Amino acid sequence: MTGPKALDTPYASTRILSPEYRIATVGIVLTITLVAFEGMSVGVVMPAVARELNALDLYGISFSAFLIASLFANVVAGLWSDRRGYQLPFLSGVVLFVAGMALAGAAHSAGLFLVARAVQGLGAGASIVALLVMIARVYPEALRPKVFAAVSAAWVVPAMVGPAVAGFVAVQWGWRYVFYGIIPLVVPALVMLVPALRRPSSPHEPSTGPRSRPVAMTLAATATAGGAGALLQGVDLLHQHAVTGALEAVAGLAFLVYGLHRLLPPGALRFARGLPTTVLMRGLFSAAFFGVNSFIPLALQEVKSFDLKLAGIALTTGALGWSTGSYLQSRREGEAYKRIRLGAGCVTASILICMLCVVPGVTGWVAVPAWIVAGFGMGFGMTTVSVTALRQSPVNEQGANSAALSVTDMLGSALAIGVGGALVNLIGHAPDEIATGFVVISLLMAAIGLAATLLAGRTR
Repeated sequence: MTGPKALDTPYASTRILSPEYRIATVGIVLTITLVAFEGMSVGVVMPAVARELNALDLYGISFSAFLIASLFANVVAGLWSDRRGYQLPFLSGVVLFVAGMALAGAAHSAGLFLVARAVQGLGAGASIVALLVMIARVYPEALRPKVFAAVSAAWVVPAMVGPAVAGFVAVQWGWRYVFYGIIPLVVPALVMLVPALRRPSSPHEPSTGPRSRPVAMTLAATATAGGAGALLQGVDLLHQHAVTGALEAVAGLAFLVYGLHRLLPPGALRFARGLPTTVLMRGLFSAAFFGVNSFIPLALQEVKSFDLKLAGIALTTGALGWSTGSYLQSRREGEAYKRIRLGAGCVTASILICMLCVVPGVTGWVAVPAWIVAGFGMGFGMTTVSVTALRQSPVNEQGANSAALSVTDMLGSALAIGVGGALVNLIGHAPDEIATGFVVISLLMAAIGLAATLLAGRTR
């Protein structure tokens, strides 16, 4: 007998666009692109929506409705994926997303539009979690970093052209067609994902842990979503009705902690080593980055007199940096915690540099290179967090942990933005007061980024 030859070894593809993965990869990227385009477009048309539906405060409430519904859907879809596979949660999510888009386009009252936004949130939340589980089940571990890099890249085009396209469509045909126009684009994405949806879920023992109980998890998801909504509303009320806002915020925080204790991996709230800290790291990244990202246009317009188009350049370049960082992490080897630490360090340093954009005598354009580096840190570090969390998850808990990643992601950004908005309202809206508020927000978010940098070692 002779030893096996190289040609006898089964071939394992290392490309996400190789024949066996090409259609699934394109379908996943297209689905993410559609969700991203919706997210990037809504902000542009919201003033027109508010005027036509006579609801000037609709902007903030609509995003809260989307967020809270997404939080709930994340958990339910993750649980469903672990118990029954990712196929039905994904298809249900797509149907809800399309229904929400149709309802939004047809809405003739503020109430119906808010319902539509909640339905969209349910659909987007379920679809994204199911896609994460799909990636874990369809692609081998060696390819997952490259898939997540492609997913990150799917946000670049919507970030660059989404607002402009949405504005053009709204001016030419009306804001309703921004919602209607996305619906037919869902069809090719579904067609491309048919092979992956037909693929039977990998056999595995059902989870028997506390996060496998449907009733308990649904109650925890309800407490988390409701607590997040109450906390955000309470924080928003603080500058007008301090006592009422504080009471509502404390009550919301209590429900939020109660829910998170049951939704996240055991030990997450105390940053236990391994998976618990990995999951929470995604929330820290999102809080630090988006807590500043959302206020850059405001600071540049009000303090440095940038127009809306110029103020948005920093956000666009941040998306380019994110895509670059995500691509590079997929090409590098080495210990994951070091990549996470580098990403968090880049975000922290960039926030401190970006803070200078409101300082007298310093050009506002300093925000552009700073936010390219911040985006790079997010792509490099946050994508590594997602890959690491899936690697650390037992097969029968991939859905629950994918949901936990999404929950901490959305909570981190939402709570950071809510606190930032409260600080701006408290400090004041004059240009010099906005500058002060931006500095305070930046310092707070830099502290969160520094915490992520120091805690990265606990993801091992």
